Amino acid sequence: MTDVTGLTVGVLGGTGPQGKGMALRWAKAGIKVIVGSRSTERAEAAAAELGEGVTGTDNRGTAAAADIVLVAVPWEGHDDLLTSLRAELAGKIVIDCVNPLGFDKQGPFALRVEAGSAAQEAEKLLPESRVTAAFHHVSAVHLADLSIEELNTDVLVLGDDREATDVVRALADAVPGMRGVYGGRLRNAFQVEAFTANLIAINRRYKAHAGIRVTDI
Repeated sequence: MTDVTGLTVGVLGGTGPQGKGMALRWAKAGIKVIVGSRSTERAEAAAAELGEGVTGTDNRGTAAAADIVLVAVPWEGHDDLLTSLRAELAGKIVIDCVNPLGFDKQGPFALRVEAGSAAQEAEKLLPESRVTAAFHHVSAVHLADLSIEELNTDVLVLGDDREATDVVRALADAVPGMRGVYGGRLRNAFQVEAFTANLIAINRRYKAHAGIRVTDI
């Protein structure tokens, strides 16, 4: 098992529901976490709310200080942010959990991405980083609810760097009840991102916060 207890994890978009929730769960697991935001003040306020030793600063400072970085920003700002942080993210494991989705009267649907997926777009924008894709299907509601002590969900981890995907799987395993499962090469990230639209539809119909489980492993 890969040891991640000595790592510092930075969360870009750490003031949003998904990023903030992952920051909380990692901090509860004893991992050092920095939350980032466009605004240092917002990041510091979110860190103070989370407690657990979490600190906050702007996105650039977060990217520079962290060993591994989760990208949890809206799709609309994804490319510009990563382009601006190329130097700070060089050589680091970057976890892209962004889901390019649209919404209309029929509900959520996957958007077409020129590079194939948000993760592949990140790989193109960050040629010196070790890009992975993971944490797309974790409920932000469940992450924030500490009365749920174990999160009954699997996290599909995709990437072309075996060591990097092992580290990301270990970060998933660090959260009680969560399990990191290798899900293939980064070129297969599109269907993982797109499946989030199906999960949203499921959750709306059944008034749930469903995730996924992989059987027989």
